Amino acid sequence: MKYDEMKYALSLTENPVEKLEMVMDFGKSLAAVPDNAECSEITGCASFVKICRYNGKFYGFADSAMVRGIVAIILAMVDGKSDAEIKKFDFDVEFKGLDLNFGAARLNGIQSMISFFKNL
Repeated sequence: MKYDEMKYALSLTENPVEKLEMVMDFGKSLAAVPDNAECSEITGCASFVKICRYNGKFYGFADSAMVRGIVAIILAMVDGKSDAEIKKFDFDVEFKGLDLNFGAARLNGIQSMISFFKNL
């Protein structure tokens, strides 16, 4: 699913529970990580998270349904962008615009994932 589609779907409700259920559904769309992908474990997340790259495309994995959804959103945000474009991308503004109610531990994990992309 493309980021604009995710953003639009989330805008259709103000119910925080429905939004979080949508986030978990987004995680179901993550493509499998190719065998030869170069992967990095993201530290600072409450769950086990890997961000991988293969042939210029990013893939991800998380052991929690909610975090898989967050990974799917972040990967959709960076899809098709160059490293330079990703470094300039304002993830914080985009996440604020999604109006998702994550706890402190999830927010720390999101910041860790964003840091990964800012340091490409």
